[in-house]
Amino acid sequence: MTLTLPGTSVSILGRAALLRGRSGAGKSDLALRLVDGGAVLVGDEAVVAERVGEQVVVSPMPSIRGLMEVRGFGVVALPTVARQPLRLIVDLVTGAEPERLPEPEWESVLGVAVRRMVLNPMLASAAARVRMALAYGS
Repeated sequence: MTLTLPGTSVSILGRAALLRGRSGAGKSDLALRLVDGGAVLVGDEAVVAERVGEQVVVSPMPSIRGLMEVRGFGVVALPTVARQPLRLIVDLVTGAEPERLPEPEWESVLGVAVRRMVLNPMLASAAARVRMALAYGS
């Protein structure tokens, strides 16, 4: 079974993060900062998710594979990677203040628990927080 997940996904160290939010929330902007820091694009706008054993893997949508919209510049072609295990969902909320020591949150995707966090994408440390959550999160 597959599922289309709206959002932009990048992979860091072989682990994918899905950035979600309303139009204009900063998904592609944060993804661009992550890619600039060494992440690889999985997909912009939406990805295909499938359950493989006890994990969810995400891949680019075939029709827009390798394309990313850079607001104010246009659509650019970028290298992509497919079949990355989804390890983090990041809900982008402008103006959100991060909790100091939040309890871990999880969301079920195709019956698999995936770590979830809320993040203000405009924070200077937003990209570093995503990298850290992927590196040290479950």
